[in-house]
Amino acid sequence: MTSLNPSMKVGDQIVEMIRLHKTISKKDAMEEADRLLEMVGIRRERANDYPHQFSGGMKQRVVIAIALACQPKLIIADEPTTALDVTIQAQVMNLIKGFKEKLGTSMILITHDLGIVAEICDKVAIMYAGQVVEYADVEGIYLNPCHPYTKGLFNSIPKLDTEEEWLEEIHGLPPEPTERIEGCSFSPRCPNCMKICKHKKPGITYIDDRHYVRCFLYENQEVKADE
Repeated sequence: MTSLNPSMKVGDQIVEMIRLHKTISKKDAMEEADRLLEMVGIRRERANDYPHQFSGGMKQRVVIAIALACQPKLIIADEPTTALDVTIQAQVMNLIKGFKEKLGTSMILITHDLGIVAEICDKVAIMYAGQVVEYADVEGIYLNPCHPYTKGLFNSIPKLDTEEEWLEEIHGLPPEPTERIEGCSFSPRCPNCMKICKHKKPGITYIDDRHYVRCFLYENQEVKADE
């Protein structure tokens, strides 16, 4: 949402993106901008409005229209629902999901919300300290989380079917980007940390042909999904 220029009309911002990538007249670009706004559920008359005249959810729709302006093969969505309430989050994600399926566009979704991941993603990469520590399809991650960090993420989600008052937490803090850790980057916070974890970085261990993890706990082991 903050990527919008507050001093430019939203229609002009879409036109700018279109003309940057296409050889097209301003009139035709404006017509295309109007079409894109209507496609994301905004009346074309509002192309003459400024960002401050839109709600958070509407601003996000404008950003989606800009992203779709040149029919990209890949969209990178970085925390697309941040600062939106739950209802608007659902509307925005349904919109993105619809365009993903309708236009055949691939998408990389960057988020900390595992509920959104379950709803919209096909494959999941769990990252810690800039490195993928576990990778699988959605079912593999949710039914059989392997890395201690992945397990910690799931254990910190509130559960509606339990009377527990306290959520589990991942103790400690993530390392600074400039901090160099000799062994596994998660070892200072890991409840399963072993001596080797502090001195050697784990390689990739395949749980199955669609699921791998970077963790010494699974070396030379075959892990089966929960039945």
